[in-house]
Amino acid sequence: MMSDEHDADSEKAFKKDSLSLLGAVAMGTGVMIGAGIFAITGQVAEQAGRLFPLAFVAAAIISSFSAYTYVKMSNASPSSGGIASYLQEVYGKGTATASFAVLMYLSMVINESLVARTFGTYTLQLFDVENTELLIPALGVGLLAAAFLVNIAGNELIGKLSVLTAFVKIAGIAAFAVAGLWASGISLESGSQGAAGDFGVGGMLTGTALGILAYKGFTTITNSGAEIKEPKKNVGRAIIISIAICACIYLAVSWAVGSSLTIDEIVAARDFALAEAARPAFGELGRTLTIALAILATISGVIASVFGVSRMLTMLTKMKLVPHRHFGMPGDVHTHTIVYTVVAAMLLTVFFDLGRIASIGAIFYLLMDMALHWGVLRNNARDIGAKPWVLVTALVLDGVVLAALVWTKGSQDPMVLYAAGAGLLFVFGGERIFLHWNDSGEEQPSQP
Repeated sequence: MMSDEHDADSEKAFKKDSLSLLGAVAMGTGVMIGAGIFAITGQVAEQAGRLFPLAFVAAAIISSFSAYTYVKMSNASPSSGGIASYLQEVYGKGTATASFAVLMYLSMVINESLVARTFGTYTLQLFDVENTELLIPALGVGLLAAAFLVNIAGNELIGKLSVLTAFVKIAGIAAFAVAGLWASGISLESGSQGAAGDFGVGGMLTGTALGILAYKGFTTITNSGAEIKEPKKNVGRAIIISIAICACIYLAVSWAVGSSLTIDEIVAARDFALAEAARPAFGELGRTLTIALAILATISGVIASVFGVSRMLTMLTKMKLVPHRHFGMPGDVHTHTIVYTVVAAMLLTVFFDLGRIASIGAIFYLLMDMALHWGVLRNNARDIGAKPWVLVTALVLDGVVLAALVWTKGSQDPMVLYAAGAGLLFVFGGERIFLHWNDSGEEQPSQP
């Protein structure tokens, strides 16, 4: 009964060839730019110090090695389940597959809450408001509610919105970067000042780990693989183009920010660093325009993210890797997964600040990413034509930055590790119990 229902829902939720290459690139950059530029520039600078633009470059390199695995898997088997399908292919159906897939889902939900809070933070910069503790999450929750309504409208509306906003964002942010660099004389002398400017290798690696969040939006493309036209050709192209566009933009913008503000100033305004960076270069009008651009970027980023993440949860439900209950709601399974995704993001938006959200999201994502690289290296590399040295490099790079992030947060903010640890126990324990109850918990021989 559940299988027939899911098959019917899938036909409605996943429309083959409904996304063009341009639409897929727009969706990927929409998620990445919304999170990368406006949400975590200050967080990365706080950790990496005056050379924080290089942390974005390092993050792009690591993400490119990671993307290799996803592209190879997608070329072999494009799917709207994306990562969940890849994990099942390399590990079989069991606790490992289900748990790492849920970690990926949670990291993407965390990303939504990160961008939603950023929307609230930048929006309030337009007003003279002192007490923002309640208003920031309230605005973030409102944005998530609006994203729910847009996603209910279907793929075509999302594709059109993504293409339109992607061009506006890229043009606007590129203009900000070029003008900022020109106004500052293309230097990092301003950013070299301040006590927070030198954090060493550990700080650089931690900043890089957070910077990876700025690129992980490319996985949204893999989650919609079956919906993209000519997926075996266009999924890989869309990922490569999206990462390349975002890497260029991140480097230029972070350099412009570092040229306009000292590191201490960036850290003090870490949740809205771009708005503050625009003030010395362009005055109050430029600051207002930057805030408007941030609002547009975060709105489109949340909409695009809900689109991809809800489809991943729908596929997890279809694969019987997670429980599903209707709770009396109308609509199909996909509609329900949109509801669950948005509600989860709302809760995170209310209860966690930007710094903790970013760190927990990075930990979950890097663990899942390493699990996929290891599984492909161990079980599927030859079948899909993947080069082992690339997989090993991706695995090592992920491990190094994850270790640095855990070490740094253990000394700076142990609550991040407590929350992440509790989340891991809940996910792995819950999945083992659920799969056992559903008579589906037997591990395949390839399980680690």
